[in-house]
Amino acid sequence: MTAAEMSPAEAHINVSNLPIGLKSSSFLQHLLGLVAETLEDVVGLEDASGFIALVGQQMGNQINELYTQALGDRPFDAKTVAQILIDLKNRIEGGFFLIEQDEERIILGNQRCPLGSGVVGHPSLCMMTSNVFGVIVADHLGYAKVCIEEAIANGDQGCRVLIYTQPTAAASTAKGREYYRIEPV
Repeated sequence: MTAAEMSPAEAHINVSNLPIGLKSSSFLQHLLGLVAETLEDVVGLEDASGFIALVGQQMGNQINELYTQALGDRPFDAKTVAQILIDLKNRIEGGFFLIEQDEERIILGNQRCPLGSGVVGHPSLCMMTSNVFGVIVADHLGYAKVCIEEAIANGDQGCRVLIYTQPTAAASTAKGREYYRIEPV
């Protein structure tokens, strides 16, 4: 039926009252999942992870700057860095928590991905977490190796993220991505 064939009452339907579950956050989560899926299908998982890593690095720099401005321009200790990692993920609706921390590592758990259910099946999106965490930890502690041991994106019940804060023997053999402080030129 065309608009010309509709009665005046039919032509003025208020679509804003329709029960459609479309909100900004769910739309953006779905969009990100589709971007990851498309990248993974077109260029493969490894290259898709590389593209997402670049975005994660930029996000890490921006988020690190926000916390540095709010807390004062100084290097933070490992306990503060762990609190920042948890806080930033939970501010964007993640479910992160501290499992364990010592002088050489930080272990975080997560029960809710801030990227939503669209992350499932798209492990390239975990590069966002890896890079954001890696950039922040390395900037304040000098070194980070981020190992995503379990991930919702891989179908696990939750995430387990191990972050080495020193280049130890255990870090050298762990499967993950290394980050170093970038010194100003």
